[in-house]
Amino acid sequence: MPTTPNLFLLGALCAVTFWGCSSSKGDLPVVKSVDLQKYSGTWYEIMRMPSSFESGLTCVTANYSIKENGDIKVVNSGHKITGPETIKTATGTAWIPEASEPTKLKVRFFWPFSGNYWIIALDPDYRFVMIGEPSRDYLWILSREKSLPEAAINTLLAQAKSQGFDTAKLERVAQDCK
Repeated sequence: MPTTPNLFLLGALCAVTFWGCSSSKGDLPVVKSVDLQKYSGTWYEIMRMPSSFESGLTCVTANYSIKENGDIKVVNSGHKITGPETIKTATGTAWIPEASEPTKLKVRFFWPFSGNYWIIALDPDYRFVMIGEPSRDYLWILSREKSLPEAAINTLLAQAKSQGFDTAKLERVAQDCK
């Protein structure tokens, strides 16, 4: 019987496998640039499209740090809703495959599978970001704080909807864990 962390990793593997193979629904505009030094650090998940690898998790965070080789270490963590004392973590690597498109990153949690991590909205002060995937099956709204003003959320939701995301599927992520 797989352990809880192994189930988390297995779910992420399955999702990334299909994520990387998903069909495109047309161009997905991205922001022009990102300063990875400013982007580094902890982000709180505010909203997300449902996915098997995050199912049953709350208080989800993503922590990014730049490796010596210029790639990005990604550590995603979340508390189980059914037992908030249990934290599930997945560690991966993100990189910029095409220098001319620095906001179209790839992320890998399990070799050889990788998925798209496209920055489609970024606050000039790096207070919030929206990450999408060209198939429109994955979308995340992240914030530097545990909450984000409704006005900012509504603006991001309108942008996502105009870009073809089914925003009715988005779920809010509680950030009330100790």
